[in-house]
Amino acid sequence: MGLRESPYSSRFLGALNSGARAALFPSYWLLNQLLALQTTTAEKRQWHKRCPTFALWTVAKGLLLLPAFLLSLPFSLVAFLFWLPLQAARRPFAYQHTPERAPSGGEECPLLEGQGHTFSFLSGNVCLLPEGLAKFSNLGRSQWRASTSGKSWPGRSRTRTAPGMALGVPTGTGPQAPAPLGPLDGEGDGAGEGRLWEVTARFPPQADFVCLQEVFDLRASASLCRSLGPIYPHILYDVGSYGLAGRAGLKVFNSGLFLASRHPILAVQYHCYPNGKGEDAFAAKGLLSVQVQLGSSHGQRIVGYLNCTHMHAPEADAQVRCDQMTLGLMWAQQFQDASTQPGDIVAFDIYCGDLNFDNCSEGILEGHRALTECLGACSHTYFPIRRRPTCLIRYLLCAHGSA
Repeated sequence: MGLRESPYSSRFLGALNSGARAALFPSYWLLNQLLALQTTTAEKRQWHKRCPTFALWTVAKGLLLLPAFLLSLPFSLVAFLFWLPLQAARRPFAYQHTPERAPSGGEECPLLEGQGHTFSFLSGNVCLLPEGLAKFSNLGRSQWRASTSGKSWPGRSRTRTAPGMALGVPTGTGPQAPAPLGPLDGEGDGAGEGRLWEVTARFPPQADFVCLQEVFDLRASASLCRSLGPIYPHILYDVGSYGLAGRAGLKVFNSGLFLASRHPILAVQYHCYPNGKGEDAFAAKGLLSVQVQLGSSHGQRIVGYLNCTHMHAPEADAQVRCDQMTLGLMWAQQFQDASTQPGDIVAFDIYCGDLNFDNCSEGILEGHRALTECLGACSHTYFPIRRRPTCLIRYLLCAHGSA
């Protein structure tokens, strides 16, 4: 049986939740507009050139928005008290399935034929917060960024190209000529001697899996779903627990995690980190674990495991991040143990996301067992961790399995 698309088990509960959110939206929109009065550096340069009275316009707009927001609060408080208990019945993710012409999980998978198979993964923090909060990170136009990102996504064509992921490419390589993965520091058989290497900003073409963080804004999330739906038939969005999430406390934002897959999703599990502090405590940051079906061979399922996370952000709370990493690795292993069936062939086990660790200070993570359990399984050729233990540790931790 496939995944249910709605996070609620009945249409009635879903309708009640939609009504409560609609009642909360006026206050949310007004507060968002108030916070968005803060300007980014780009807006300051633009407005100062075009409108000398920009400061007066900002004050006037604030004087109009503030009374309207205060007037909306009593009605929103009632709506919030109605919305809060509904979250106890909510599954911590929504699912979008776009039927495709030729399902990708039913054919014999070539990775057992001795030739191998490459799966490409994309992970990144896109900072799609509500407009007012995004501006505290000096970013604006969240809806425009979501729409533009989705429309310009690589691989919008259904035609598959040769799979692969370019992390290191020679400088000067054109966008239409991706180079094969190679050593970042010139190690190896000498093929890259005399050429400088860099981490490319180009997305891998035709990525099999997309794991995004900080997709907090629900309208931005819906925009990404519309844009990526024709490319990725299976999308998990609005991931996270709202309301009173046990020991984790009150959550008014979801986790911001967003996962899109070309392959069928068999099982999903989400855990919320219980130790968030400060502003991070109001977001349901946690770990999203999925099992995907890659194919079958001689009656055996070929599956993969993908774990996406966004960990604690404040720089001073390193111990909180270490504790979250320990919890995440434990949850990922428990999910795999519970989901694996006898005879399953595990092609990969990926742990990725915005880990928020300091990736500039060498040795800062050497005490965490993630280095030996996860990074130690990666190829030394592609991830020279022995000499650069912090290389790429912020977004991709683990890539191992039988593939």
